[in-house]
Amino acid sequence: MKYSGIGGQAVMEGVMMRNGENYAVAVRLSDGTIHVDKKKTKGQESIAYRIPIVRGVVNFINSLVMGMTTLMDSAAYFEEDGPKEMTPEEQKKKDKKDKAEMTVTLLVSIVLAIVIFLLLPYYFSRIMGRFVESQTLLALIEGVFRIAIFIAYVLAISMMDDIKRVFMYHGAEHKCINCIEHGLELNVENVRKSSKQHKRCGTSFLLFVLLVSVVVFMFIRFDSPVLQLLCRLLLVPVIAGISYEFIRWAGRSENKVVQILSKPGLWLQNLTTREPDDAMIEVGIASVEAVFDWKKFQDENRGAFV
Repeated sequence: MKYSGIGGQAVMEGVMMRNGENYAVAVRLSDGTIHVDKKKTKGQESIAYRIPIVRGVVNFINSLVMGMTTLMDSAAYFEEDGPKEMTPEEQKKKDKKDKAEMTVTLLVSIVLAIVIFLLLPYYFSRIMGRFVESQTLLALIEGVFRIAIFIAYVLAISMMDDIKRVFMYHGAEHKCINCIEHGLELNVENVRKSSKQHKRCGTSFLLFVLLVSVVVFMFIRFDSPVLQLLCRLLLVPVIAGISYEFIRWAGRSENKVVQILSKPGLWLQNLTTREPDDAMIEVGIASVEAVFDWKKFQDENRGAFV
């Protein structure tokens, strides 16, 4: 398999695909047509994107912001009146309002993530400390509890009808990338028979963050709970950077060890991806073709596909 460098995510009734500084959001509108909106990101030329570990943190933050932005943009097409033409002044006010809403949403999400995935597992391990003396075992219990919470969360949201459709578009995104990277012509038939699992998926990244944190947090030992939690919080970006490097490596490598280490993330993708219908696949294809010349990529790498 040849690494293409493209990636994406599912949005409301659509798919976002990213290639370098360019990204496109393709959405299936209520009238059955596909709307494609192509944009550029900023800062991709920054040196931070070339430094190992650091680039993982920067990419993670950028992905969070872009994810929220594209979700809000896609949701706008399904408001009662849909997107409408605006004057420059109206657009400026709307952009300011959207930025404020996105900032608040991100802050609330970060706080909730800290409470659910950091504080709750830590204090659960403190309770277990009444019965377990080994600090290493307590750290392991804390990590397993954190992973269990994450899997339970994914299972819970996967039951929601809207999320089921998002996960179907997530499957379409993966299938389109796999189709290209295996040297197949990008069409509905070939995409349909491609895998809905991909080693560079954000689901795999998040799970690997949790797995790495289990190991790292075993070595963080302070008598003060405040110092314990503060140190854990400060190490999250480092853990994210390490996890990003592995996912990036896994996406390019066919090494057997890497394949084994990738298995848990691929298994979890069975929960966050579903088989898309042909209409969803068409949306994924439209998103890819807006930012990526897959024919040129395959011509230049003919013979490198497996």
